[in-house]
Amino acid sequence: MSNNFVAPRFFAQAIPPYTEGMRIGLLGGSFNPPHEAHRAISRFALKRLQLDRVWWLVTPGNPLKENGTLHELGARMQAARDVADDPRIEVSCLESVIRTRYTIDTINTLRRRLSGLRFVWIMGADNLAQFHRWQHWRRIADQVPIAVIDRPPQSFRALASPAAQALARYRVPETDAALLPDRPAPAWVFLTGLKLNLSSTGLRNPDGSWKGPK
Repeated sequence: MSNNFVAPRFFAQAIPPYTEGMRIGLLGGSFNPPHEAHRAISRFALKRLQLDRVWWLVTPGNPLKENGTLHELGARMQAARDVADDPRIEVSCLESVIRTRYTIDTINTLRRRLSGLRFVWIMGADNLAQFHRWQHWRRIADQVPIAVIDRPPQSFRALASPAAQALARYRVPETDAALLPDRPAPAWVFLTGLKLNLSSTGLRNPDGSWKGPK
């Protein structure tokens, strides 16, 4: 069903509190499980991009990944809230409400219904490396500025990727990162300096269960 048929009250329930003019970072993912790198990336982006909030968009399922071991959405949402532990980081199930799995549909919905907010899409360097595989990735870049957080050892692969090469002329100097939310898309920045290198894959057991604390 098209997201045009989503009742306004259900949409509103899935959107974290906000005020007009806020600068909002969007971090999408399965969060299966959420972990400290998600939190570190978000806090890093809050500081470097001078954002007011970061919204974690917990997806029902990633079209580019095998979802057979994906935990139930409610469990991932609650775990994400526990890990975030920061009033500036909000957790949302928007994509399950608007019934989409594609980032372009999520961004289009947010920009149409929340036109008074300034959004920045946040991704790790590992996602930039495969961004050209995303549904309508060029349209995504045309709709919203993008902040890419370096995640060694993915740096070279990410910056040599088809998407990075195609969007090279729209890259913003890292020294101007705080201006990114105010720039019209396409615009993107590659942010370095964050050294944490965790992944959800490394925190799952072979059967898909989450590893406990060590």
